[in-house]
Amino acid sequence: MPKMKTNRSVYKKFRVSGKGGVKRSQANRSHNTAKRSQKRMRQLRGLLTLEPADAKRIVRLLPYMR
Repeated sequence: MPKMKTNRSVYKKFRVSGKGGVKRSQANRSHNTAKRSQKRMRQLRGLLTLEPADAKRIVRLLPYMR
């Protein structure tokens, strides 16, 4: 049986945590950041964990990331 292909765009945007959850970065940090306060930019810095229903769709596109 041939290897399954990983969706490369999803691979670059999501990571799987040690317990199997899916982590993502937050939006609104790429450009036009001068108009946002420093407090807002600090709060956008961390990673978030996806909800299980959404994570199921993402993991299907990342067959070797578990």
